[in-house]
Amino acid sequence: MAFKLANISKGSFTFCRAAIAALIWLSIIFQIRWLIIAVFFIMLLSAIFKVEKAPLILLYKYTIDKIKPSEKVIVNENGIYFSHIVGAIFSLICIGLLYFANPVAAWLVTALFAILQTSAACGFCSALKLYTCMTGGNCCRFGRFAKKVRDKNA
Repeated sequence: MAFKLANISKGSFTFCRAAIAALIWLSIIFQIRWLIIAVFFIMLLSAIFKVEKAPLILLYKYTIDKIKPSEKVIVNENGIYFSHIVGAIFSLICIGLLYFANPVAAWLVTALFAILQTSAACGFCSALKLYTCMTGGNCCRFGRFAKKVRDKNA
């Protein structure tokens, strides 16, 4: 069950990743904690409804794709699900820190989340690539490290 196909527009896939990164950066720049809560719910709903019915994918599909359709891309639904779960967990950690911990430390962890999400939005090492690596596919640098740790502990 490592690979399950899902067909979405390339534009919606890019939009989803970029929108999440933008929301996190906006929360940091303007110190708006509820934007991280919005990211959590977007990631959670995306995991629940799967990639083809994810909120930002549907938003793009019924707006921009209607005006200027983009080509379709086949993605790994299980990998995207893993990505959404990782994003939801990371955003939940940020929320916990933002509301119950030292604000400076909380915003630093949120900045780390923003950097990781921006990296994913730009096509670099992401949770999706980590999932692909862990299930036998191509690995980014962090994925190779994680795979070595997993194999050593197995």
